[in-house]
Amino acid sequence: MSTGTTAPGLPGTRTREYDLEGMTCSACANRIEKKLNKLDGVRAVVNYATERAVLTGPAEGLDERVQQAVRAAGYRATVVDRDADPDDTSHPDRTRSLRLRIAVGAVTTVPLGSLTIILALVPELRFPGWEWLAVALATPTVLWGAWPFHRATLRNLRHGSFSMDTLVSLGVVAAYLWSVVAVVSGGSGEPGYWLGYGVTPEGADAIYLEVATAVTTFLLTGRYVEARSRRSAADVLGALSSLAATTVRVVRDGVEQVRPVGELARGEEFSVRPGETIAADGSVVEGVSSVDTSMMTGEPAPVDVVAGSPVLGGTINLSGRLLVRAERVGAATQLAQMATMAEQAQARKARVQALVDRVVAVFVPAALGVAVVTLVGWLLVGGSTRDAFNAAVSVLIIACPCAMGLATPTALMVGVGRAGQLGIVIKGPAALESSGVIDTVVLDKTGTVTTGAMTVAGVHDLVPGADDLLGLAAAVERHSEHPIGRAVVQAAAGLPGAGSEPVVEGFTALGGLGAEARVDGRPVLVGNLALMAERGVDARPAHALVDAAEDAGRTAVVVAVEGRVRGVLELSDEVKESAPEAVARLRAMGLRTVLLTGDNARAAARVAQQLGTDEVLAEVLPTDKASHVERLQAQGRRVAVVGDGVNDAAALATADLGLAVLSGTDIAMKSADMILVRSHLGVVPDAIALARRTLGTIRGNLVWAFGYNVAAIPLAALGLLNPLIAGLAMSLSSLFVVGNSLRLRSWTPPRADRRELAGTSRSA
Repeated sequence: MSTGTTAPGLPGTRTREYDLEGMTCSACANRIEKKLNKLDGVRAVVNYATERAVLTGPAEGLDERVQQAVRAAGYRATVVDRDADPDDTSHPDRTRSLRLRIAVGAVTTVPLGSLTIILALVPELRFPGWEWLAVALATPTVLWGAWPFHRATLRNLRHGSFSMDTLVSLGVVAAYLWSVVAVVSGGSGEPGYWLGYGVTPEGADAIYLEVATAVTTFLLTGRYVEARSRRSAADVLGALSSLAATTVRVVRDGVEQVRPVGELARGEEFSVRPGETIAADGSVVEGVSSVDTSMMTGEPAPVDVVAGSPVLGGTINLSGRLLVRAERVGAATQLAQMATMAEQAQARKARVQALVDRVVAVFVPAALGVAVVTLVGWLLVGGSTRDAFNAAVSVLIIACPCAMGLATPTALMVGVGRAGQLGIVIKGPAALESSGVIDTVVLDKTGTVTTGAMTVAGVHDLVPGADDLLGLAAAVERHSEHPIGRAVVQAAAGLPGAGSEPVVEGFTALGGLGAEARVDGRPVLVGNLALMAERGVDARPAHALVDAAEDAGRTAVVVAVEGRVRGVLELSDEVKESAPEAVARLRAMGLRTVLLTGDNARAAARVAQQLGTDEVLAEVLPTDKASHVERLQAQGRRVAVVGDGVNDAAALATADLGLAVLSGTDIAMKSADMILVRSHLGVVPDAIALARRTLGTIRGNLVWAFGYNVAAIPLAALGLLNPLIAGLAMSLSSLFVVGNSLRLRSWTPPRADRRELAGTSRSA
């Protein structure tokens, strides 16, 4: 793949993707997007979750114009390299700097807190230069540790805007500088602050240096948790890249040449050997084989292909050699189109503004205004400079949105930890927000509500009194690598006398038809009706059984012995035992359930009846799954999708909430908002219930933090809170938020089967 693609029908235009560095909140993404959309002929979408911008514009000079515009906004843009190894770890870990800053903050905050509080309040323990030791301990954290906040503040001020970083930076700097001034001036010769039981000794003005370091460390920790939760959102395209072929055996002038897949042109022929990935969408020119399409269709049964059969890029050739003519290459393949749909869906979802950013957009400038008014007001009414600055600094410190910054990441951290114990991986706040509004759950059939593995569901022997049909078929299939053959062999393993194997000679796998061999000297054919017709076997006695099996959504395998049909085996993908219970729990939660499948309407209706779903969407093509989700959303529904295949990736990303089962493909799990580790489908209602509880905790934290600041700021402005008490109150507010979040550790799934959970814990 190339780093950019030319937009079809728009000569000279190009679609490019850029990694963005320096964003700290969704306001940053909005600022960059506005800047980019002001460029002539450019349409841009900036995704804060993936820290990536997708642009379409004039190809000439696009990279330079984009990078210059982003740099002017105070950020950095680099072109996404699609040819890079998706597993490459050479890119810098952006959380490493946060970890180092948190470590420095923790190392300085703990001794600083002990030193300043004890020595400031107990003069007898003071030693010469103790104030300067406190300043020395605080300086690395205030200047270097808090630098991300200071840098964002300078960038915001340069563009005339504010964010939570602005208030954090000003509060930290104000607390630090006022403390340094107090140390330099020798402190006050008068008693300090009233603590409710008395006043602090003189010199206590300098004791809130630990406020600056504590605020910095707390908020860096919150920023780190948020950064970790966002990292997986950018992995979708890397997973798709690893799924696609990187080389292709192009046939030119009758000679095979191994070339990079980007050199394959439409109309060229290429060879695919057994076990290799098909490089592009096309049609078979010659050869007979079976193709594993499960990564694209989700269906476990391989597809038999012959000359003229269509094949898809990204699927795997299982048996015979194929010669394929390329019809869609590069960005035109179905695999690439799914990548585009998944990326676009995530970009739309990532544009929703975070609740904290919406609050801070109003709160930050209001708090700054109150601090300025407080300083001026005290001076105008004749207050001392010391009292005026104390009140202003108290406003900045009490207004520091530490609790606001911790409200989401702490609840998320605890909720994610509890979810992990229950077999649920929550990938970020978007999943929690979406869980609170969904009213419809769409369940993919194959591999999600069914086992995803072929099993023998019926044995129909046309010879009365005979009972060796399954054994004969298994004797032939024992030498086969085909999934249907493995299912037949596994079913026959439990038959009486299974340990004594018959003599099998002349085994031959017949690609697209079945297999044949001589079993104890008798010729046996195992395959489809086409094989029987080719070998001249009269299969009319089996037609009714084959039709009935196919009507029920099952795969029919005909067995013939010595030129006569002996019977039919039915193979199916069975519904998981836990699926009906999970659907019942979802409906009890007030959620509408929908079964989504590519099966025919009869087979889908049979599965839906077993599950008890409210609605069935059958005969849905893989590329149409996302459009069906969009149709439900257009009806006003908030949709959650549960799936496991590549064909589910776009639907998972399009949905308001995507849940992928762990047995699914890598791309499905990276497109989803949650990953379900437990095989028991009760994990689906558990995940939604826990996500809703976590979301409720986040909302409660934010209501408390915002209400606390609104109530405390006037007290600080009136001089009723000094910086020491303000810092203590701010810390207590943060402790409340953390404590409220920790309550999630004891959350238990409603009506959960304790024995099932215990078994999962042992096996996980």
